[in-house]
Amino acid sequence: MKPLNSYIESTIDPDVSSITASKIRQGCLTKPPGSLGKVEDLSIRLAGIYRTSTPMIGRKMIFTMAADHGITEEGVSAYPSEVTAQMVMNFANGGAAINVLAKHVDAEIKVIDVGVKSETEWPPSIIRKKVKHGTDNFAIGPAMTHDEARMVIEIGAELAESAVADGVNAIAIGDMGIGNTTAASAITSVVTGRSVSDVTGRGTGIDDTRLAAKVAVVERSLRLNSPDPYDGLDVLSKIGGLEIGGLAGIIIGAAASRVPVFLDGFVSSSAALIADVISPKCRSYMIASHLSVEPGHAILLRHLDLLPLLDLNMRLGEGTGAALAMSIAEASCKILRDMATFEGAKVSKSIKEV
Repeated sequence: MKPLNSYIESTIDPDVSSITASKIRQGCLTKPPGSLGKVEDLSIRLAGIYRTSTPMIGRKMIFTMAADHGITEEGVSAYPSEVTAQMVMNFANGGAAINVLAKHVDAEIKVIDVGVKSETEWPPSIIRKKVKHGTDNFAIGPAMTHDEARMVIEIGAELAESAVADGVNAIAIGDMGIGNTTAASAITSVVTGRSVSDVTGRGTGIDDTRLAAKVAVVERSLRLNSPDPYDGLDVLSKIGGLEIGGLAGIIIGAAASRVPVFLDGFVSSSAALIADVISPKCRSYMIASHLSVEPGHAILLRHLDLLPLLDLNMRLGEGTGAALAMSIAEASCKILRDMATFEGAKVSKSIKEV
């Protein structure tokens, strides 16, 4: 497995000349300038990422990372931790929302066990990369060691790199792990500097009493662990999740391989915070797919200076919002590449431009 630093060092900024050329081409297409809004903006970003003025999304892959969280011992979720393993089996059987949406957008799905507590014998479709059997309870100590945090990030980076080497040129990320919105809230509070109460939501649907307890647990955990907001590995190891670390690695690996990575909701975007602290250049490769109803998500995206493509009141995770965004990205590239220009279609420009 390659060391993390090798991915960081090989990450470069998107190509400015391709961005400029795509903007010029957008101005020549048979439509009022800017009339396709975020669709135009997305195509221009993708031009820079793909380093061509006429980008094309080809083979798409969704990575859904699964792991358990020791923090569930504090009663922060409406569901028991056993649901993580049960949902992984549902993914394997093709019965989850992400299975349906992946098929809908013609994307492959890879489900990776990086820390599911159960020792279930998975079907061959589930990739086993287990670092440990769930994180430790970060209300009483660090979630994992620094070595475990680095290992799970490197696992994710290698998965992304291998996928791109195999012909994938668009990657989406999703998560599965009971208790993971608690870890995401803790990460978001630390990295953005916002209060725990500002960034913590209901997750799987907890009531007011349990929400207040969840906020208190996170506040107590931050005082106990004192994670360093400028050290992504420290934040991940003290208050993170194994699937969050794996997703951070996929983001870092995708950026190093120069392909876009479509973030899903709150949890996968908290992985983007970790990736951004570790490898700041990878931010340019992140596409925010949608805005979750979790209150911390909007705060997190503003910190990353990312605008979500969709706002559908979604909060499922798994990669569902990212799958839908991939379809929009594919359409944006087709507009830029295939739409006629004013000159080619012999259509008059606006009077101001003539």
